[in-house]
Amino acid sequence: MISRPLDLLSGRLKLRHLVLVTTIAEQGSVLRAAERLHLAQPAVTRGLREVEHILGVELFTRGPRGVTPTLFGEAFIDHARAVQAELRRAGDRIAGLADGETGTVTVGTLLAATNVLLPRSIASLKAERPGVTVVIREGTFDSLVPRLIDGETDLILGRLNPIDDRPSLQQIPLYNEPTLLVARAGHPAERATTLPELLDYPWILPLEQTALKHELEQVFHRQGLPLPRNRVECTSMPTIRSLLLQADMIAALPALVVRTDDRLMELPVPLTSVRRSVGVTLPEARALTPAAKIMLDHLRHQAETLRRELPADPPELPAGA
Repeated sequence: MISRPLDLLSGRLKLRHLVLVTTIAEQGSVLRAAERLHLAQPAVTRGLREVEHILGVELFTRGPRGVTPTLFGEAFIDHARAVQAELRRAGDRIAGLADGETGTVTVGTLLAATNVLLPRSIASLKAERPGVTVVIREGTFDSLVPRLIDGETDLILGRLNPIDDRPSLQQIPLYNEPTLLVARAGHPAERATTLPELLDYPWILPLEQTALKHELEQVFHRQGLPLPRNRVECTSMPTIRSLLLQADMIAALPALVVRTDDRLMELPVPLTSVRRSVGVTLPEARALTPAAKIMLDHLRHQAETLRRELPADPPELPAGA
């Protein structure tokens, strides 16, 4: 008679005991169970006695035609099967994670590469590995780096920012993309050829802590111009696009944004001095997960295609032109 709860996690009950009991139940005979498990019959009998001793009850009734589970046996067999099923599922999950069939990859994204490279890469990844979950986090480089370092984000995709003061990071360039001055199709400044002609219009500029904002400041400074006073600072692509379409605003955007949107147009005022290397920022010391490695492979492959699609750089206008 059992007078207290059984502690089956003490180490005495082994996985082999669960396999043995469920096999005996499936075969209906200790002899047939021994044959199935490739064991001698005395070993199976001894293992069954060990389990019954641990539990303090009989699990099977012995008869001339084999064995039949007792009430206790039926209850234990149900749980033993459930434990084995969970372990099989755990094995399948670990194997899936190891080969990248399942898992999660978290990508921090900047403005560049989000409208073409990232969607293409996700689409190709999901076609190959539908079990992988992709999480996208938008932000500025400075806001995404802490998440990259602490492991909440696997990689950052977009314009490559300087990392000289961040030895814990590494970068992989993927392609060079021109930065263009962009407005809605039919904008009044569509024939402008110099930066001063655009100063009377409202602008959308990147946030203060972005590399692109600094580079645009340098463009204006070299031409002896102040930043536009009538401006909005934003890095959200949906918001930028809506503002461009609803007003006579101007923004500096990656070339692929305007060249994949027939409602936007490129203004003929080049910004060739603006650095435009698009790539991936990674932690230096932490190895990528299998899912993140696959994501990186797809980013590289799609970037190679984009390099062939991007046009050659236009000539740079002289300062003050």
